[in-house]
Formats: sequence, C-alpha cells, structure tokens
Amino acid sequence: MKCLKVRFIFYKNSNIFLGKIKVYITQLLIISFLFAIQVSSLAQEKIILTTEDYPPFNMTENGKITGIATDILREAFKRANIEYSLEMYPWVTAFQMTLKQKDTGVFSAVKTPEREMQFKWVGPIAEDNWVLIALKGSKIKINQFEDAKNYLIGVYNGDALYQHFMKSGFTIGKNIILTPKDRLNAVKLKEGHIDMWATESKLGFWLAKVEKVDNLKVLYVIKKTELYIAFNLNTDQNIINKLNFSIKEMKDDGTVDKINKLYLK
Repeated sequence: MKCLKVRFIFYKNSNIFLGKIKVYITQLLIISFLFAIQVSSLAQEKIILTTEDYPPFNMTENGKITGIATDILREAFKRANIEYSLEMYPWVTAFQMTLKQKDTGVFSAVKTPEREMQFKWVGPIAEDNWVLIALKGSKIKINQFEDAKNYLIGVYNGDALYQHFMKSGFTIGKNIILTPKDRLNAVKLKEGHIDMWATESKLGFWLAKVEKVDNLKVLYVIKKTELYIAFNLNTDQNIINKLNFSIKEMKDDGTVDKINKLYLK
C-alpha cells in the first residue's frame, strides 16, 4: 500500500507539473504572437519620400512624379521590398520635414559638409555640376570663382548652391539676386536683368528649354556634385543599407544608365 501511495503522489505531482508547463507554453505562444504582430506592424510602416520640382531629376508630368532620380528610387525601393509614399513640396518644406520627422527622406540632395551629420545618406543616385551660365554672346571671362563677384548673378533661394555663395562671401543685392524658382533666372538672363545664372548644368538647360530660352553657354564650372537621398537620423539603418545595396546593384547591372538615357536623349 505504501508503494502504491508513493506512485499515486508521483503521478499526481506529475500532472501538476505538466499543467504548469502547458500554462508556460501557452503564455510563451501568446507573447510570441504579440511580438510578431508588433514586428509586422513596424515592418509595414511606410517611408515618406519628399522631393521638389527639380527636372530632369524630379518633376511632375501628367500628375505623376517622375524624373531620373525618382525612377531610380522607385526601382531601388522595389528591389529592397520597402513600402513608401511620395510627395512633392517646396524644397524648404521637404528639407525641414526630413530633419524633424522619423522615416522621412528628401531628394535630390547634395551632401555638403554642413548637412553631412544632419542626415543618413543613400546614394549617390545622380551627378550634376554647379555652373555659371551666360548668354552665348556674353564677353564675361571667369578664370576663378572670385571673379564672379564683379557681376550680378541669379541664384535659387535656399538650396546648397545658394549656401555655397553665401559662405564664399557673395552679397545679396550686390552680386547675387535670389529667386523663389530657378526657372525664373533663365528669363532674367534672357532679358538682361542678370549677367549670369548659377545653377546645376542639367537642370539649368532643361529649365531654359521649358522657358524657351536658348543661346546659352557654361562660363564656369563651380563644382562637380553628386545627388543623394537624405534620410532623417532616426530612420532604421537596415533600410539605409538595403537601399544603398539596391542602388549599387542597379549601377552594376546597367539600370541607372538606362534610366539616364530615357531623359537625356
């Protein structure tokens, strides 16, 4: 009888033990399920992409945002399997949104020393040059950047090129005039209101064509530049890494060259 009693107690304790195990397993499954939902929810959050009207890199045609940089980024996000939304704003608005808002990016942005630590960077996605453009008949000679201070130059307000002029000692109203839209400088140049136009090479000639301004020439190359997408510092580094990998892959397989040729025929 004593032996049976011991066996009975052992059997009884085993049931209690197994019952506790089941409870623990159930709790673990619930926690795992809730964690999976949370991770899934985070993974489904969209990146917010912002840009400005900056042809041929980013622009609106027939109500759709398109352009060299835009098409490259659409393909990069597709390859990286990352969801995003895309909106166009004035440059200052897009820039400030990206500075302040998590999971937000702005393109096409030049990586200047002042900006480098303010963002996480993907790219470069395109290249362009900062230039001084004049009418073909202009007799102006620019041997070094400092020579440009002797003339009146139209500059787009707020972008990296404007910051470069200010840092280089140019003065608003004396040797530079600011405009809210870069395309206005093409018209001002044609009408003789400015001596030169400071802009990006591809952008400038594209805008001049839109404004039906021709007979232009590049007088001086200020700087060769590369264009990036700048992300808010709180953006997940895995997203940055995936996009950089996708863009490198696109350069290697010729996709980036094909996109450029579509716009620069």
